[in-house]
Amino acid sequence: MFHKTNEVKVLRDPIHGYIHVEYQVVWDVINNRWFQRLRRIRQLGGASVVYHTAEHTRFSHSLGVYELVRRMVTEIPDLEKSLNQREKMIAMLAGLLHDIGHGPYSHALEAITNENHEVFTCRIIEENTEITEILNRASKGLAKEVADVIRHESQNPLLSQLISSQLDADRMDYLLRDAYFTGTKYGEFDLERILRVIRVHDDRQLVVKESGVYAVENYIMARYHMYWQVYYHPVARAFESILHSLFRRLKDIPLQGERIEIIEPILQGEKLELEEYFRLDEYAFSYAFGQWVSHPDSIIADLCGRLRDRDLFDYVDYSTENQKKIAHILQRKGLDEKYYLTKDLVNQKPYQPYVKNEQGAIWVRLKNGVTKELESASVIVGSLTRGKDNDDNKIFFPKEVRLESDD
Repeated sequence: MFHKTNEVKVLRDPIHGYIHVEYQVVWDVINNRWFQRLRRIRQLGGASVVYHTAEHTRFSHSLGVYELVRRMVTEIPDLEKSLNQREKMIAMLAGLLHDIGHGPYSHALEAITNENHEVFTCRIIEENTEITEILNRASKGLAKEVADVIRHESQNPLLSQLISSQLDADRMDYLLRDAYFTGTKYGEFDLERILRVIRVHDDRQLVVKESGVYAVENYIMARYHMYWQVYYHPVARAFESILHSLFRRLKDIPLQGERIEIIEPILQGEKLELEEYFRLDEYAFSYAFGQWVSHPDSIIADLCGRLRDRDLFDYVDYSTENQKKIAHILQRKGLDEKYYLTKDLVNQKPYQPYVKNEQGAIWVRLKNGVTKELESASVIVGSLTRGKDNDDNKIFFPKEVRLESDD
């Protein structure tokens, strides 16, 4: 039995109204320094250079995911009946902690460290941190069970589906939250309707009622539009391209100038200790960029100045011809192509249909009781998945190169 707080704690939230906390273990996790670290990591990384109000954090998103999972396991009748109290608690904690291992600048740091944030998430939950202690003090073995949900190894597949599938609390919160803070209305969808039509099939699979297909179609389209208008916005990608170039340069040359101790393990390619990782937040990186504007290496100084002052790279559609043309101009200007020309190829499908032995497809329960995969239950989704993949391949380079290439 999990201990309750002396009263229900409520945290105001612009998306969900209130975040409700009634269990002490949840409250203890929220107030721990590892969770509070998420206040120092923005949800959308480089997108804030495009959408100036996109300053919301992984902290608020994680609370939102927790609140959605809490509602799902207590308000959706099929889930309330299918899960026991321990499973409900595991699901809520997994929702709360699913991003605890995120680093600065959204997913950009993952490409620099070559380490997925979920690896750090599970390490923080299991490797004898304060989070581990809080969870196991509440109930023996709880930390491992929460981590198992995040890495899709839970004995009950419903728990992972709540956190990580194509219709999960994570996606539902970040779409609504990101739409709100970027002011992009097309990211909105009917959350309440979706919650009303979720059911459980054979105690192992989340499904939606046939009458809820329209709400799910709206959700799929909201996700599609958010990717192309926000997450893959070329200006946000330009910011990240400079970030990648900067760390490429830092790794390529002997360390000079002021040493930023907490960033050195990344540059040296070491496996990060958890305490080293704890100190990596956007405040630390912003400080480093400000210091390195005066770096003795002119490329590092220039790239840091561009990040600090939003003097971002320009871009054109990728083609071999464009790449050769820009590389030639860079060479003539004495700019190293390795750091001043980056290629970014992105591809996104709004919905991935069912693949055997893989999780995540959305299933629909028809009026006759038969379950059907969403691709075949929805004309709109079927058209999207069978249509041509949408991609947006860009080359990024300094603006002064664009001026000359246009001549």
